[in-house]
Amino acid sequence: MADNTEFNRLYWHSRRGMLELDVLLIPFLEEVYRDLPREDQVKYEKLLTCEDADIWQWFMQRGEPDDPELKSIVNMIVNRVQPD
Repeated sequence: MADNTEFNRLYWHSRRGMLELDVLLIPFLEEVYRDLPREDQVKYEKLLTCEDADIWQWFMQRGEPDDPELKSIVNMIVNRVQPD
């Protein structure tokens, strides 16, 4: 990502105000996002447009997104902290 302003914008949108989401999203953004292929970065950006309640349900594995792209990025984030 060439533009630090864009990264800062993503950082701001990754801060959800719900600790359970912040502890997953912020480290993922800081440690993984920049090295992702562009198509996965787009999936992460799409995830940030979802409602907190939905994201929390997905991360707690109490449901999953219908959208295959969202499902893919949710699985990537969850598997990072809960390897099989």
